[in-house]
Amino acid sequence: MSGDSSVSNTNSMTRLRSNFIRRDLIGIAAIIITALAGYLLFPDNLALLTRLLAIALLVLSLDLVTGYCGVATLGQAALFGSGAYAAGILSAHYGITDPLLMTLGGIVAGVVAGLVCAIVMLRAHGLPQLVLSIALVYLFHEFANKASSWTGGSDGLSGIMLDPLFGVFEFDLFGHTAYFFGVALLLIVFVLLRILVRSPFGMLCRGIKEDPVRVRALGASPHKALVKMYVISGAVAGTGGALSAISTQVVALDSLSFTQSAEALVMLVLGGTGSLFGALVGTLIFMLFEDFVSAANPFHWLTMVGALLIAVVLFAPKGLYGTAEAFLAGRKKHDGETRA
Repeated sequence: MSGDSSVSNTNSMTRLRSNFIRRDLIGIAAIIITALAGYLLFPDNLALLTRLLAIALLVLSLDLVTGYCGVATLGQAALFGSGAYAAGILSAHYGITDPLLMTLGGIVAGVVAGLVCAIVMLRAHGLPQLVLSIALVYLFHEFANKASSWTGGSDGLSGIMLDPLFGVFEFDLFGHTAYFFGVALLLIVFVLLRILVRSPFGMLCRGIKEDPVRVRALGASPHKALVKMYVISGAVAGTGGALSAISTQVVALDSLSFTQSAEALVMLVLGGTGSLFGALVGTLIFMLFEDFVSAANPFHWLTMVGALLIAVVLFAPKGLYGTAEAFLAGRKKHDGETRA
């Protein structure tokens, strides 16, 4: 009997692993197909699509700490903006114009900012934690504003120069190179994060979100795990910030704004928290919808965006992707029971 049970468990693990791999491949294919469709359908609007990619990285980073760990934050732009300014300062002040080194600089800055935010924010819980996150993003914003000799202050950081990517692909005015560079970064980050959230560490973080007391009773340290996840989140957000600086060749204070953080949270809720796919879907829908309605009705577009968000929260509380996934899972379970 024990042998049969062992074989059954092995088969279950194999099926589960195959399901994960299939979902990963579907996600990668969806990103590639969507990216190609965007390139073909909007060849004159690659700047918007590249910004969408950068913001998608920001929302993914927010999903790691909020969706998977349950940390309330409205200060994620502090990590994103740190990466953007680091990449820009390396080029404008130190003459480091290689895009890959600038991206690495953004990642390092995001990691440092994530560590700082984790040390401060994780000392509180709930509403005080949310207030601390808001305070942090305002402090980062004000620091960047006052350090105008480095950041350009309210005028923004300009003078960012770029070498050709790999010494071959020039960053042209049409944004082709920046766009495909952004797609490559998103694919790499997506694959790494899919591995992360399925790992024992990812499962630990999910457990912390559900019941930190039980996790502590099992001998794990929720605080250390959350700090690690915040650092990883900083690396992802810093990557998005560096991409933003590279693609626009200017860094403005908006990259460190509270509004940026709030919009990222809205995108995450729109798609569905606790899901990398949901984060990407929410970013895509929100940014394209915002661009479309703002062009169609410049005076009332915020009303339409607000109406969309209210409808999603009321009728799809798990987010658009999360609700669709739950519906399909329910249908599949119902069909299985019917056949049985």
